Amino acid sequence: MTPHRPIPPLATYRRLVADAHRLVPGLLGLAVLVASWMSVSGAVGVRSSWPTPALAALALAAGLAAWHTRVRRWPLYAVAGLAWIALAMWPALLVASYHAGTRQRDRRRLGAYLLWVCLVMGLSVPVGVAAGGYRYLTTVAPANFLMTCLLLVVLPLVVGLWVAARRETLTALRDRADQLEREQRARAEQVRAQERNRIAREMHDVVAHRVSLMVLHAGALEVRSTDAETVETAALIRSTGREALANLRDVLGVLRSGWVAGASLTPQPALVDLDRLLDESRDAGVAVTRHDEGTARALPPTLEHAVYRVAQEALTNVHRYARDVVTDVHLRYLPDGVELCVRNAAPGGTVETRAGAGLGLVGLRERVELLDGRLDAGPEPDGGFTVRARFPYPERVELA
Repeated sequence: MTPHRPIPPLATYRRLVADAHRLVPGLLGLAVLVASWMSVSGAVGVRSSWPTPALAALALAAGLAAWHTRVRRWPLYAVAGLAWIALAMWPALLVASYHAGTRQRDRRRLGAYLLWVCLVMGLSVPVGVAAGGYRYLTTVAPANFLMTCLLLVVLPLVVGLWVAARRETLTALRDRADQLEREQRARAEQVRAQERNRIAREMHDVVAHRVSLMVLHAGALEVRSTDAETVETAALIRSTGREALANLRDVLGVLRSGWVAGASLTPQPALVDLDRLLDESRDAGVAVTRHDEGTARALPPTLEHAVYRVAQEALTNVHRYARDVVTDVHLRYLPDGVELCVRNAAPGGTVETRAGAGLGLVGLRERVELLDGRLDAGPEPDGGFTVRARFPYPERVELA
């Protein structure tokens, strides 16, 4: 069996069609040149007694006029009329009639072309009568004259009009298809916007209300309690809850705006915010130590944000499952990339298992892999837990 050949992509076909379309004028000019020479030599027309250089010059002029007809049509009309009246050279007249049908959309211009053709055909009659012989028989005899008008003027003109009408129909259909596609995209965007608004309302109803109550109760506990440690803990809960509400409002704004380009959004955290994140963990009772290794360098904002999110998720897991344990955060600038390692010691008590455990790391791994990085997370032999993310440097570092 003959193996199947791979089908070229659509872009290849379009390029081939465009290349062929550019070759059409040259091929048309060459065809008119050859057919004109065959016409005056008697192969497919009336043989002429003019000198060979004059015949070659007129055939060349007809070919050049046909090649140049996309830019200007009047040279082709002039050469076609002169060639038919003088020598009964028909190729240029045939091409001129076809182009008149495809290009002359105005009725007045089309009527002017028909009057010009009638003038040319009328002037050729006395010239044919004077020439006599074979030319009189083929171009002046009534039956042959009518057949010549039909084949050289009427038929190519009708074909040109049909081609022009077909082009207009295809253009209208293409425009309608583009309009329907735009309307479909607009409806899809409207549906997405409605769904984002619905999700935003649900998030606000389900989450914001509960967090607000938590903040209110923490504020009341801060005011009423007499224990200094309780007051400090309540203040921390209240400030954390307020920050969570602010983050929730940012998320709702993103859902409603749909990441519109140029939308006013809160700047995403970067490495400069890492110390503030560690201070929040220390305030919550986690002994966190930061270690920087290597020579610091400027990183793209997207990469800095990903490193920050890895540290945030790792510390969140420490708060949930290990509580007040010693935790080390290592930020390493390597020759080929940047690495963040968060390791906590083994928890003292029993680790509480909660629903949804590990889902945060799944989303974190997807975020890291989007930047061609690698995330490793798992327990250590001594009972601790390590989250290690490594990102390669981009080829072109975008300065923050």
